[in-house]
Amino acid sequence: MSFADDIIGRIDAEGPMTLEDYMGASNAHYYASRDPLGRGGDFTTAPEISQMFGEMVGACLADMFLRAGAPADAAYLELGPGRGTLATDALRLLMGVGFKGERHFVETSSVLRAEQEKRHPTATWHEDVCDLPGRPLLIVANEFFDALPVRQFVGDVERRVTLEGDQLRFDPEGRPTREEAPVASEMMMRLAEHLVTHGGAMLVIDYGYAGAEQGDTLQAVRRHEKVGVLDYPGSADLTAHVDFAALARAAIAGGARATRVISQGNWLETLGLGPRAQALAAQNPERAHDIAAQRRRLASEEAMGRLFKVMAVHHRGWPIPAGLGG
Repeated sequence: MSFADDIIGRIDAEGPMTLEDYMGASNAHYYASRDPLGRGGDFTTAPEISQMFGEMVGACLADMFLRAGAPADAAYLELGPGRGTLATDALRLLMGVGFKGERHFVETSSVLRAEQEKRHPTATWHEDVCDLPGRPLLIVANEFFDALPVRQFVGDVERRVTLEGDQLRFDPEGRPTREEAPVASEMMMRLAEHLVTHGGAMLVIDYGYAGAEQGDTLQAVRRHEKVGVLDYPGSADLTAHVDFAALARAAIAGGARATRVISQGNWLETLGLGPRAQALAAQNPERAHDIAAQRRRLASEEAMGRLFKVMAVHHRGWPIPAGLGG
């Protein structure tokens, strides 16, 4: 029986399921059954576009690590690390300033864990954020919170997934007026509490918004194309725009501090993306055109630069990460 048949059978037997439950179940199956990254997958993340992205993240973490006094017991933690590409590039910078800490990954997909292990055989894996090491953490969450399940409301009625014949549909139909992400907020609060207790900081990089309520932002992507949210249960990547203001509130409720939210493009350029691109092009003149295109894709407003945002959450005694002060 396919996952889609399983969902249809479950709704037929038990009645409509909340959108939050549908999204959670669908994404759990999706990530457990494939490597979704790259041309042969469904989408491409920033670390897979260029090494420069991971290097900028690593430079930020290295600077913060040094300004925090280079604690010997600090560890690197990444949430949803994909193939481990970002960790490879970031840790190269971190280790260059004397970081010798452990690396930890929060990953539920056995398929992606296998890819990560090829690059990071000494890493420690965690199923969730409840069993993290009791030490200062340098945490990276790149395109992680967008895949956590959301709730939607049409007026005051919570949106559910039901059946019409043998087809999935929303009930009620119509454009949602409100979207909430309680799972993301709860996870952020737990991470903030860990930072408060043990020290450290966290970079959150994702597409989303920092201002007013957005309503319906749920989308599905399959083979690099947008598809209907209910068209491919368990076979399409379901995401929603991240509400950075809600994450900041959760972090503050957990006792940590949250920085301002800025665009990915501004942050990367502030950290030195331009000079790094020029240096790479000088070292690899045959790739100069590709490197320039990668920079534009990461930082220009027409590509990822404006839609993607960056925010940090940190222990009160730790420095604000570079580019996020003010």
